[in-house]
Amino acid sequence: MQGHQVLREIGRHRSVYVLLILPLIFFVIFRYIPIWNGQIAFRDFVPPVDIPDDPVMRELLGIEADANSDRGVFNSVWVGLQHFRTFIGSFFFAEIMRNTLGYSFGKLLFGLPVAILLAVTIFECTKPGLAKVVQTLAYLPHFLSWVIMFGILQTILSPSDGILNDAIVAFGGEPVAFLTNVRTFPWVIILSDAWREMGWSAIIFIAALIGIDPSLFEAATVEGVSARQRVWYITLPSIRPVIVMVVILRLGTILDAGFMQIFMLYSIPVFSVGDIIDTWVFRQGLLNFQYSLATAVGLFKGVVGLTLILLANWLTKKLGDSSMF
Repeated sequence: MQGHQVLREIGRHRSVYVLLILPLIFFVIFRYIPIWNGQIAFRDFVPPVDIPDDPVMRELLGIEADANSDRGVFNSVWVGLQHFRTFIGSFFFAEIMRNTLGYSFGKLLFGLPVAILLAVTIFECTKPGLAKVVQTLAYLPHFLSWVIMFGILQTILSPSDGILNDAIVAFGGEPVAFLTNVRTFPWVIILSDAWREMGWSAIIFIAALIGIDPSLFEAATVEGVSARQRVWYITLPSIRPVIVMVVILRLGTILDAGFMQIFMLYSIPVFSVGDIIDTWVFRQGLLNFQYSLATAVGLFKGVVGLTLILLANWLTKKLGDSSMF
């Protein structure tokens, strides 16, 4: 396509490009420019400080007049892979990797089928009003913060007056401290995330279902196909490319197990099964001002995510299925 043709096409769709301006500015400022400062993962980064003009005050604070000369991104000492070795050599590395991967894959294995099932159920519903109500109620929890969700879960799971424990006691059982029990806490994390996100995740599958050729369903009706067979042989195969794409994209964030959720719900009794990479970084990297360590872990997560995306995409192409690129 020639240059003037490109400009003509841009002019024809200028409203779309205008809408892209703000998202592009956002990504440039908050995503691409910070990549340059990612080099502190390989440096012993010391942030610059404000140096008082008064020499007496500098002496009292123990700050030299040229203290900023060895501070900042460019002046910090290059240490190579030291921070990566610190993270990987940490005593808790195996534990937090196990927890992170366990929660991520658990959320994928439970959350994805639930979202697909919800989408198919809404799509197959013959009463539009009921379908809209169910869809609205299903994706409403997505807009609630984990602070509010913590209060709701406390109301349901509290060992003293929680609704679920009241039911357990009514049937002759003993109350269970779901949020402080190492056996039940992982299930609380996985199932509460599936509950909160299933409605929002179902939107993309509902959009894919709407795009299915109606003639396929008409032909199936003529052939006397049952509703279950229609779903199994028409609906699910038709949205398989979308399912594959979602899985591949989720693999790119497999080391993001949900910091805010776990940070709000976990406590000292469940540290052994609740601590993930992000909570460890919060304590070691940010609370202790080890910015280089936190950046190194973030870079480590990005490399692992990119590797998994490329591997999953290559594998789907090898199996003859759809792929992203």
